[in-house]
Amino acid sequence: AVLHRDLNPREKKIAEPLVHYGYGSFMGGVYGALAEVNPASTKAVGLPFGAALWLVGDEIAVPALGLSKSPREYPVSTHLQSLAAHFVYGLTTEAIRRVMRRALG
Repeated sequence: AVLHRDLNPREKKIAEPLVHYGYGSFMGGVYGALAEVNPASTKAVGLPFGAALWLVGDEIAVPALGLSKSPREYPVSTHLQSLAAHFVYGLTTEAIRRVMRRALG
């Protein structure tokens, strides 16, 4: 949409991780801000955050935007692997937030 044309395969290979990690970084910042406003949101050490990103992003938004096939077209194992990866992301985000919070006071 930015270029007003479809991306070629080489451009897609570059854009995919940029969008993915950019979105993840932005959402990590959102999580950090939410934790400052509502410390209770950190009690489950980032697991609900990771699960929410998986559900809203991977399972709903990405297919709805036509960036992947329908979730029904993937085996359950693929969904479980993705959910596990997002759990790790949530745990890591919370661990880094705690370390940074202590370091910054």
